[in-house]
Amino acid sequence: MIEHDLGELGWCAGLAENLEPGHEPGRVMAAHRAAFDVQTAHDVVRARLPGRLVHDAVDVAVGDWVGLRDGLIRSVLPRRSAILRNAAGRAARVQTLAANVDVAFVLSSFGPDLEPRRIERYLVTIWESGAAPEIVLTKADRVDDPWDLVAEVEAVAIGVPVHVVSAVTGQGCDALRVRVQPGRTAVLLGSSGVGKSTLVNRFVGHELMTVNDTRADDDEGRHTTTHRELIRLPGGGVVIDTPGLRELQLWDADGIDAAFADVEELAGGCRFNDCSHTCEPDCAVLGAVDDGTLPAERLESWRKLQKELLAVEVRRDARLRKEELRKWQLRVREGRARARRI
Repeated sequence: MIEHDLGELGWCAGLAENLEPGHEPGRVMAAHRAAFDVQTAHDVVRARLPGRLVHDAVDVAVGDWVGLRDGLIRSVLPRRSAILRNAAGRAARVQTLAANVDVAFVLSSFGPDLEPRRIERYLVTIWESGAAPEIVLTKADRVDDPWDLVAEVEAVAIGVPVHVVSAVTGQGCDALRVRVQPGRTAVLLGSSGVGKSTLVNRFVGHELMTVNDTRADDDEGRHTTTHRELIRLPGGGVVIDTPGLRELQLWDADGIDAAFADVEELAGGCRFNDCSHTCEPDCAVLGAVDDGTLPAERLESWRKLQKELLAVEVRRDARLRKEELRKWQLRVREGRARARRI
């Protein structure tokens, strides 16, 4: 039987301390409708959650470390990071895109997909997650001079590395591959067709992920990846490939200060500590917009995301109140049932 070194996947002493006796450690490589592919020290096994954990709505995502026993996932070990989004729909419901990630590559291709406002949204999500964001601008072979566009991205990705790559010519790919060292995990995030699967194929040295032809009308590739999957890279390190995201609804406000560090720094010069940067006198943020130091689009994006986060928080609070009411009603019914039995 071939032994697999879980250390290459990121296993460490801190994780081992949280593993319950009698449980076998493994990392979730892929998630299916009701089952998970888990890499253990011996093999990749197909495992499910026991009914109790399903009832408790225990969250398991690609990248999670789990404890196995008798072919079932008995526990999910504490995460060091988790990339979360608000799932589609009117109710506030969290969805984990990837767990235990060290670096999150936000991919955007040179072309219609290159939108600074979208990149800001990704950065809020990643700074919130505990992972380190990096921007990857793909398909550099299709533009003569990318550097003006790179400057636009750098203006909103403050302090974040920006890579310019082409999977066709190989430009920038080796330097990007070095960012995923043995024992580290990267995730590829972005819209459909920006080149995530092509980049994975470049990293592994062969066509592991299916890549469809490019559309002639918009210069973008067709949707390929249909599920999240953790892939081991030759030479060490792992990368999580993800399906293209049509939208990325925010879940938590923790990352907005880091993503908008320029706005936060300016806010320190406002007269009022609770300045909303809309109409207050001596607002340093509005002053920066007036003198051209801060682009008006940047401030408008900050306002929009703040408003979205507030709406999510309101829906989350309403859902929590509804769940608490349901639990209280259940306790009342159980109490009445016990009283009747007595």
